[in-house]
Amino acid sequence: MGDGGHTLFDTAIGVCGIAWGQGGVVAVQLPEADAARTRARLLVGLPPLPELSPPPATVQAAIEGIQALLMGEARDLREVPLDMTRLTPFQREVYAMARAIPPGQTRTYGEMAQALGDAGLARAVGQALGHNPFAPVVPCHRVLAAGARSGGFSARGGVATKLRMLQIEGAQIGGEPGLFDGDGA
Repeated sequence: MGDGGHTLFDTAIGVCGIAWGQGGVVAVQLPEADAARTRARLLVGLPPLPELSPPPATVQAAIEGIQALLMGEARDLREVPLDMTRLTPFQREVYAMARAIPPGQTRTYGEMAQALGDAGLARAVGQALGHNPFAPVVPCHRVLAAGARSGGFSARGGVATKLRMLQIEGAQIGGEPGLFDGDGA
């Protein structure tokens, strides 16, 4: 992937950003209020990375996968190489579990905590996902609070953005035909 860089790209929900280094993608940023804010939030905590266009082929493939996902294609994006060296082992484990959730499906923080071996870790799972630097490649939007409640979402627009992304994926929550069927949203 070369020495690293970053670029912005258009998606169905707005301008996103992606940054990469030698070990893979180091950050993905969902849209902020404008492109400058998206770039600024993308680069927080990263070493200086030049803006490169076009990006390397592996990054371009990741961009195309993200664009397809946000247009409603059932993409899991597990082929995107992520550099998780700056993350804790717990975050890595939570993100690997989140990446295994197929598009259009959801899990709860509690279900993920249980899979980690301790139901008491639900809040820690939520905190790890709240610091996810790879959304939507690590699909934290697919993790909900108990009772099919949305839980939080740290991207601009908060829960509304999370629900919009789930709607794009055609997620079903609780036996309903679709997340937004019948409510006019």
